[in-house]
Order: sequence, then C-alpha cells, then structure tokens
Amino acid sequence: MSLYNSVFDTTKRGNILILDGGTGTELEKRGVPMDPGAWCGVAALEHADILKRIHLDYIFSGADVITTNTYSSSRHMLELSGLGKKFFEINKKALEAAHNAREASGKPNVLVAGSLSHRGMISEGTAMPDQNAVIPLKKFEESLTELAYFLKEEGCDLIILEMMYDPTKIEPTFIAAEKAGLPIWAGFSSRRDNIGRLLSFLPDEELPLMDIFRILSNYKPDAAGIMHTPSNAIQASLKELKKVFSGTIFAYPDSGYFKSPNWQFEKIISEQALQDFAGDWIKEGTKIIGGCCGLSPSHIQALARIKQNPAE
Repeated sequence: MSLYNSVFDTTKRGNILILDGGTGTELEKRGVPMDPGAWCGVAALEHADILKRIHLDYIFSGADVITTNTYSSSRHMLELSGLGKKFFEINKKALEAAHNAREASGKPNVLVAGSLSHRGMISEGTAMPDQNAVIPLKKFEESLTELAYFLKEEGCDLIILEMMYDPTKIEPTFIAAEKAGLPIWAGFSSRRDNIGRLLSFLPDEELPLMDIFRILSNYKPDAAGIMHTPSNAIQASLKELKKVFSGTIFAYPDSGYFKSPNWQFEKIISEQALQDFAGDWIKEGTKIIGGCCGLSPSHIQALARIKQNPAE
C-alpha cells in the first residue's frame, strides 16, 4: 500500500487529518519579500531555508499534510516576474524544501501535497484579477500541466487544487492535474454577498457557489472542500458541497485580506475561535482541517488538539 493510501484511508475509519496553514503568508511574516507578479512563487529561489523551516514548524505543530510552495510558481506565473526560465530551479528548490523538512522531522508518514492553482496576475493594491494580463486558456492549461507533471516527478503524494473559483479556469486546472495521475484534492473558494448568499469568490460577479461545484460531476477527486474563505462561511459552504459530493470533505479557512502583493494581517482569528469553528465542521462530517492565508503554526497546533481530544 502506498504512503498516500495508508494515510488517507484512515479518514474512512473516522480519523481526522490535519493540513498545514498558510505558506505564502507565513513566508511574508518571516521577512521574505512578496513579488507583484508571482507573489510567493519565487520565494524558494533565495529563501529555501525559511521555507523548509515553515514546513518543519507545521509538522511539529501536528500537520499530517504539508503543502508545497507551488501555488503561484507555474511557468505563466513566473513569467509575470521575468523568471519563467527559472521554472525548474525555483520549483526544484520548493519541492526539496518540503521533502527535506519531512525527512528532518523524523515523521516519514507526513504527506507532501503539491499545490496547483488557477491563479493569474492580481492588480497591485487589490485582490482583483488584472484584466490586462489575461492568459490564453491553451497556454494556461499547458503551464499547469507542466507543473503537475513536475510535482509527480519530484515525489509529491497528491495534488491539491487551491482556491478554485473561476469557472473558465477550473476545468483546465482539473485536466492538468488528472494528466499527472496523482490523487487529487479540490479546494473551492466562496464568499457571502451583502444579503448573505453564498457565491463563488470570483470578484464582481454574482455566481452562485453551487455553479462552480458542478464541475464535480465530471471529475472525481478523492477529497473536496472549502478554502481561502472566512471561517464563518465555511460550514454553510460545506453543506452546499455535500449536496453534490459524497467523498471526503475538508476545510481550511483564511483570515485577514489581500492587497497585492501583501497579505493584510488584520483581525486574524484566534486559535480558540478557529478550534471552535473546526469542531462544528467535524460534526458536519469534515475529515481534513487546516488553514490558509493568514493562519500560522499556532493555529494548526490548536486544530491538532481537536484530533487528540475529539470531545473538545
């Protein structure tokens, strides 16, 4: 049995898996500069030591799964920073940081999840996609396919699709991931409008959340969940997801907000509040919990306590 199957199959027996917290935002907290183009995607080039330390801190906080810093290091993203020719060097260092952290931790059963996202250029000072830097879908799919294959070749245990919210890009992202042949976890992002409706995170469009979940009728990831979404919108979003997906579900919220290229660490959720929310998600049937942007090792440590003490 593969390492992935031996770990993932425990969720079918009631075990809770702990995913790590934010990687890009944790790099920023530790002094790594964020790039206006590829954001945290270039970090491994000069700061692989900090990246390895972050992975280690998450493992020692109780994470069963660590996520590679490849969320925004596809070739098309690196080209926005003039670093497309360093695709292999940057991603090799990012993958080595994760694998070296697992080895150094003495915990060989930790899974390494290769991050793949449909992120594009974000307008500086906002969280809005830059409409002047739209990537043709064919190039977009080719770029993500290249990264997906690289993640497999470099020994990732699974691919996690992060922050999917744009219906025009979700399918090419799934296609790219499937080509690599690794297990897939699919993370969708939601928001509430001013009257409380659940929508896709897609800015300036009132797209019902259920509309982006419909992709799951064509693809069968091992797990699907809600990410890069405020904690107070996770449970309702999970209820919608469960209407169309019967597999393992997960949740990893964010806290704070983005003004490209920097995360705004304002009103970050407390560890206790996150733990309280997570208890409700587990009652909803969630088997994998973690954190996204703005959340740190201390938050993951709080979530790990739930796994150790399910009654909390």
